[in-house]
Amino acid sequence: MSAAAPELVCPAGTPAALRAAVDAGADAVYVGFRDETNARNFPGLNFSRRELADARAYAHARGSKLYLAINTFARAGDLGPWRQALDDAARTGVDAAILSDLGVLEIAAQEHPDLRLHLSVQASAAHPEALEYYRRSFGVRRAVLPRVLTVDDIRAMGARTDVEYEVFVFGGLCPMAEGRCFLSSYATGKSPNTVGVCSPAGDVRYRQRADGLVTQVGAFTINRVADGQAAGYPTLCKGRFRVRGEEAHIFEEPTNLNASSVMRELVEAGVSALKIEGRQRGRAYVAQAVRNMRALRDAAVRGETPAADRLAGLAEGARGSTGVYRKDWQ
Repeated sequence: MSAAAPELVCPAGTPAALRAAVDAGADAVYVGFRDETNARNFPGLNFSRRELADARAYAHARGSKLYLAINTFARAGDLGPWRQALDDAARTGVDAAILSDLGVLEIAAQEHPDLRLHLSVQASAAHPEALEYYRRSFGVRRAVLPRVLTVDDIRAMGARTDVEYEVFVFGGLCPMAEGRCFLSSYATGKSPNTVGVCSPAGDVRYRQRADGLVTQVGAFTINRVADGQAAGYPTLCKGRFRVRGEEAHIFEEPTNLNASSVMRELVEAGVSALKIEGRQRGRAYVAQAVRNMRALRDAAVRGETPAADRLAGLAEGARGSTGVYRKDWQ
């Protein structure tokens, strides 16, 4: 290989998905506790303390790392769950904790100085000055960059910060201001950034009507699709709304980030890690995504330009996009 291979960081929402990710070739797997401290706090997902210890043992025995996401914003006056998550992360010996909240970062730096800290995409640190602030203040070693930067933006960061940077390359595309997903709370009282729940399952409804299938979150209609068309899981940011007499996806369309076609450029830009989104996905999806993305990563490191359609079958809404990495839509 002609260049250093960026670490492939892969999702796991269950112990079975973790084993699938590790067996498929993940260099690192990120997980969350089964509570509000992580931004994918869905029923049936995530790890108990015992399962985290077992996951660490499984990953380390096979040469993979384990990262723990403690990446929601803590409640004022109630840091208990986040402090406990940090204590348990350090005790278990995870390879890094992924944090976003300034107060939680301060606690981690003060009480667990040996715990490697990564900055969550939720923090929305989009330039070297922000990264250096987190490094100087809390000892952050790596930052997950928000999905609002071009490849040129990322390339320009290298000489201006000592913080490693990790970028998303596949999965859900959320190019809104990262870490500010409060839109969900207006409909349900819950948001991913506070209790880890976007469009809680208890608030989601699918209703068949004469004019098609309607999807709802709380009291709000999110989308209406004709018979025979695919209806994805409804989220407010990807809903279709009527504004000024026109129906459209006002915030963002149901589409999937697939950075395969710019993988070589990202590798040459000096990224330290490539991240797959999808902790809410099943083990079959995880295994296929990891296996294919590892092959694409290795091809890019060899100086090849991988085929962008290798992962097309896994795309949300059967649609893929390079996002902002390459502004072909301008």
